[in-house]
This record gives sequence, structure tokens and C-alpha cells, in this order.
Amino acid sequence: MPLNDVLRQTGIIVQGAVPWGTHLCLFHETKQDLLDTMVPYFRAGLESNEFCLWILGPSVTGQDALEALKAGVPKFDRHLSKGDIELTLQEQWYTENGKFELAAVVRRFREKLEAAISNGYVGLRANGNSAWLQRDGSIAFCEYERRLDDLIADEKMIVICSFPLRESNAALVLDAARTHQLTAVLRDGSWEIIETYEAGRSNSSERASKAGIAAAHPFAKLAILTPRENAVLADIVGGASSKEIARRLGISPRTVEFHRANILQKLGAKNTADLMRIVLAD
Repeated sequence: MPLNDVLRQTGIIVQGAVPWGTHLCLFHETKQDLLDTMVPYFRAGLESNEFCLWILGPSVTGQDALEALKAGVPKFDRHLSKGDIELTLQEQWYTENGKFELAAVVRRFREKLEAAISNGYVGLRANGNSAWLQRDGSIAFCEYERRLDDLIADEKMIVICSFPLRESNAALVLDAARTHQLTAVLRDGSWEIIETYEAGRSNSSERASKAGIAAAHPFAKLAILTPRENAVLADIVGGASSKEIARRLGISPRTVEFHRANILQKLGAKNTADLMRIVLAD
């Protein structure tokens, strides 16, 4: 079965299930917002036999993380003793002798995934914070996020990059939105979804496609799709491939697959063929 047909529960209210290879961005207002998101996120991974990696930024100590996980994950001590989850500090993961080496970090992620698979886990679920890289220069930050995105594209990996809002300037928000499939904001328990830079680029033909699909199939289920998902669905129904849809909408093929997976879940379709049957049903 293709990776994009396998959906994994995120444990996150605003996202639900995603395919392997998903790369998400989370901005959080407080430390508690981060803990409230990461605990169900890692709980979903642990309960699905995924190896979990939490790269702790300066706002969350190892003790903070352990206490939150013990309170929110059933039988967490057993998972911890089995080695199902690893907590490591940001400086230990991202730097060697105080210096950031992009190739070394990417290799570390790849080796961690390979070790997880060889030890019987179905894949790797991770969280980390690369905001400090943006302070050293937008180019370094964007290059890291793109390399990470390339790494996880065809792998059994799900990664959420988290950033504290209070330390995030406008440049970081824009750079993060450009390099992730979805950007979400959690402020004191309230969620907001920021449309990505790519998703915000539309044209008249796209709007016509969305209007056409809505007019042709005015049943309730389509109402739960986002405008971007409706645009992707219109092209799927028209028989376009992921690459063709990506080129037409000005987004990446991986982002198309991300939206396709969300459409399948929302419409209750098992695969693309089942989706076509549902949408084209009289």
C-alpha cells in the first residue's frame, strides 16, 4: 500500500489523521500550549507502535515533558522503560561541539528512522524547534526545513516543528509557512489555522474549478472541505495526476497528496477509486 494511503492519527484536534511524510508547523503562545499539544500527539504515536522523538527546546525541561507525558499517556512508564520514546535536548540534537551542521542533523534523523524500523516500530514521529536557526539567518532556516521536508517525503515519518510565538518575528512566521504543509497557532488553548504561502496562491481557473465542483455536487459532505481541498478534489475528479494538480495550483506534489489524504478521510473514502464513486454518485 502506498505511503500516502496510510493515515496516522495526529492526536491534534484541528488536524486529525495525516499520511506518512507529513511536515507540520505549530506556533504556541505558552509552554502549557506546547505540552497540551505534544502529549496527545505522542500518545497517538505510542499507541500506534511508532517510535517517538521529542527534541526539547529551552522552554520545556525534561522534567516538564516527563510529568506531562505521565499524566496524559496511559502506562507511560512502560513505554519509557521499553524505549518507545526518546527525549533529547535541542543542543544535543542540532549541534556538534556547539556548531550546527545541516548534513549531520539530516543524517541523524535518517539513522533514527532506520533504527526504529529495524527495532519493529512502524515509523518515526518527532517534534523539534528550529527557530534559533532563523535568528542566524533565513537562508539556514529555510534550507534546513526544506532538507527535512525532502527527507520525510517518502518515509514513514511525521514531524511537527514548534515555535514559541513570543520569540517569533514576522520573517519566521513567513518562512515557516512557506516550508510546511500546514501552519497552526495555539494561543491559550484556542486554535487558529494559517493558510500556507503556497496554499494562498490561487488564480481564476482554480476558483472556477472550485465553483464548478460545488455546483455540480451540492451535497453536505463537500461543505466540510476547505477551499484548497475543493480545488484539489475538482482536479482529482477531472483525472489529473498529483504532478498536474501541483503545477496547476502552484503547489508541490507532496502538498497535493497531503490534501488528498485529508479529503479521503473527510469524505469517508478508502482510496481514490472509492472517492470517485462517492463524488460522482447520482
